[in-house]
Amino acid sequence: MDTTQLALLALLAGVVIGGSVSAVIVTSLRARDRARAETSLAIPDGVREVLHGMDDAAVVVDASYTVLAASAAAAPFHFVEGRSVPADELRAIARAARDSETPATDTIRLRRGAPPAEPRLVAVRATRISPRLTLMVLRDITERERVEQMRRDFVANTSHELKTPVGAVSLLAEAIESAADDPPQVRIFAARLSAEASRLALLTSRIMNLSRLQSSEEISAERAVSIDEVVASSVDAHAIQADSAGVEVVRGGKRGLYVRGDAQILIEAVGNLIANAIAYSPRGSSVGVGVKLVDGIVEIAVTDRGIGIAEGEQDRVFERFYRSDPARARRTGGSGLGLSIVKHAVQRHGGEVRLWSRPGRGSTFTIRLPASPAPVEQAQPKRGRKKKRPAVEASTPLPMNGEPV
Repeated sequence: MDTTQLALLALLAGVVIGGSVSAVIVTSLRARDRARAETSLAIPDGVREVLHGMDDAAVVVDASYTVLAASAAAAPFHFVEGRSVPADELRAIARAARDSETPATDTIRLRRGAPPAEPRLVAVRATRISPRLTLMVLRDITERERVEQMRRDFVANTSHELKTPVGAVSLLAEAIESAADDPPQVRIFAARLSAEASRLALLTSRIMNLSRLQSSEEISAERAVSIDEVVASSVDAHAIQADSAGVEVVRGGKRGLYVRGDAQILIEAVGNLIANAIAYSPRGSSVGVGVKLVDGIVEIAVTDRGIGIAEGEQDRVFERFYRSDPARARRTGGSGLGLSIVKHAVQRHGGEVRLWSRPGRGSTFTIRLPASPAPVEQAQPKRGRKKKRPAVEASTPLPMNGEPV
């Protein structure tokens, strides 16, 4: 066989191989296009339009749990068209609906948004719409369950707490009537009556505040809130309490940070932490209030050198009416609602509260909130008058590593 024949055979072999490869590529492309067309045609007409018009999160998934269509409300739950369903629990619900050919329902917890937002309670309903497709509708029932739980707990919790001051008021009123001829005793009983009335008014006010935080979903007066303003107002509001207790409040940390929310709610939350820290700190000690920015999260830490909280009680301190030291709470007038108000106030702002505590060493409560850019138009500082600062300003930033300052 001469050189010309060998060249012709090589050319023929190349043509055959090239044609085979081309045929495989064309076949693969046609199969991909056919699969895409079948997937598109498998979704009934109008389904996408209906999904985009729904207020609830809703998605259509195929047999491999890939999201084919999703409503706008599904985005915060991390549903993305073309990607797999984000949670194993959701896949199990979709599988149950497809296998049984009847709607499947369940209640699970899913994270809505990025951390530090807490998981939400979601009612999921999956319905088979074809052998390959399943419709899943998710409804956020966190607020409904929270309100229902609040209603169930209200009578059980408040009835006991209200009995003490109400009973004291009644007994003191009888004592005043019996001691009508003894002015010194009347003054003593009247002073105690006034103290119990104030305690009852404070308890009622805190119950109302907690109820308001638990029953509303959105912040009504949301704006860019200066953390400097929140800390300064909270410290100023408890300056008299700190002076009376012989406790020094020390501020430190980063300045010029902002978050989105309601300034008054945040001031009350930070103020409750400062009030608790002062109440549980020994005379002559200090309470630290530090601020820092960590990975886009503003952290406000309030640290005391008090008695601390036992590890077994740390998970319960945010419960309504729970007090780790009831005897001390009675002496200081504690209602057991302050930390619960803090927790719900921070949750309303998409944040969380963390606790570090060791018995005998003190406690650190840290509020973590998503940072927000500073407003474009900031008020210029006023000149000619200095603002009163009852709290001591730390010359260096306070340590905020979980250990008391």
